[in-house]
Amino acid sequence: MTVVEQAAIAPQSESSAPQLPDVPRRIGGLTRSGVLALSGAAVSGLCVSVLLFGELAPFSGALGFAVTWYAVFLCVYAVLTGLEENGQAVRDRVMTVVLWTAAALLFCALALVVGFTLWRGREALTYLNFFHQDMQAAGPLDPLGVGGIAHAMVGTLLMITIALLITVPLGLACAVYLNQIPGRFSRFVRTIVEAMTALPSIVAGLMVYAVWVLQLGMEKSGLAAGFAISVMMLPIVIRAADVVLRLVPGTLTEAAEALGAPRWRTVWHVVLPTARSGLATAVILGTARGIGETSPVLLTAGFTAATNYNPLHGPMISLPLAVFSFVRSPEPAMIARGFGAAAVLMALVLILFVIARVIGGRGPGQQSRSQARRTARASHRDTLRFTELHSPGLSLFAPHEPPAPAHGDAAPQRRPAPAHGATATTSARSGGEADTEGAPGNDEPPAAADGDAAPQRRPAAADGEPAPQGPPAPDNATVTGGAGGNDIAADGVAEAEEAAPAPTPAPGETD
Repeated sequence: MTVVEQAAIAPQSESSAPQLPDVPRRIGGLTRSGVLALSGAAVSGLCVSVLLFGELAPFSGALGFAVTWYAVFLCVYAVLTGLEENGQAVRDRVMTVVLWTAAALLFCALALVVGFTLWRGREALTYLNFFHQDMQAAGPLDPLGVGGIAHAMVGTLLMITIALLITVPLGLACAVYLNQIPGRFSRFVRTIVEAMTALPSIVAGLMVYAVWVLQLGMEKSGLAAGFAISVMMLPIVIRAADVVLRLVPGTLTEAAEALGAPRWRTVWHVVLPTARSGLATAVILGTARGIGETSPVLLTAGFTAATNYNPLHGPMISLPLAVFSFVRSPEPAMIARGFGAAAVLMALVLILFVIARVIGGRGPGQQSRSQARRTARASHRDTLRFTELHSPGLSLFAPHEPPAPAHGDAAPQRRPAPAHGATATTSARSGGEADTEGAPGNDEPPAAADGDAAPQRRPAAADGEPAPQGPPAPDNATVTGGAGGNDIAADGVAEAEEAAPAPTPAPGETD
């Protein structure tokens, strides 16, 4: 077989080979091969760890055993996945397992903390007096049936309310400034905010104590503690809100400004509503940071066992400070009170989280049923309003008709139409309306008023000669026009006569 015949046969053989269809790879979900690979890798890692810690190497300890098992598990899982997938799919599967493992560890840690706190404080939580009594009449040796944490709950709510009233307006305003007005000063402010996020809480408490208590001579109170907590919350709220506002699409602000809205209206009606859910999350993060502070409250609010409802006068205590003071006691009843107070603190944070989520609402573009109904009603009202504005019955778009004369008044006289190219004069009526002269299609001269001579028609001008002018109007001459007999000055009469069309030539006149 020659080379030419081989070259002619080769394309036919290649074209006749079956083409395998492209099968898309599944990104999520469980498959049979994936489950088998996970199970085999877990069993292999366990066997290798038992062999190393029991027979081959002098290793010991539960933490080392778990770390070794997990490392071997990842290696074996990568090998088993690589038998069926390419390198990109192997990396994707391994990182998915790592992320799921991290999420499971965090969830287990959270469940352990919450469960341990509830278990240790279960004895105190079963007493109703624990929620509505304070520790003014209870001592460290008294049973759980006496005393409670009402004074700490009141103090926490008052302090966090003061801190939120200070932090939320300032934090959101600063975040809007950083997002909407870039420049050198905004970069400086952003740097200061990022540095304040790592500020120790004891430093904030010392600053407020030195300024408020020592320099200004004020007493320790819940207001001072609110100032200290707001110092800790402010950088968290600013930083989180700034990140959220950056996620607002620029096309929304561009569309609002293209419609002529000023910058403040664009921010208030477009940017902030779009980022409302994220801003609520920023407030929640700041609240979670400030509600658990202990040292600023101890320095600025003092300590008390009685309930104080006045944040401007007298010492006040918070739940974290109460937990700290309770668990230091060796008495089991006081320790149970401390864990019960910690459980109440977690429940309070959860309630604030739910309230913030309700206020924040849903994400941008998502409406509840009530919001959708309100939007539909507002659209219906706007449609009716636009329909009424453009209805043909309005005088805004219809030609103006003079009102009918009153009983016993003379009918309004129509004025002569101006000549071609002449401008119709307009005089102000006594009622504030404009009376326009020169209605089209009227060639008759105005009627004479009572007692005045009838207007004379001027003779026609010969060919090539100018038209003869009529006698000048007297100074006190008036012309009645429009509704109600409004007067027109002599200048207006002269202009009307000049603009009048010339009469036809009289018979017998020649050049």
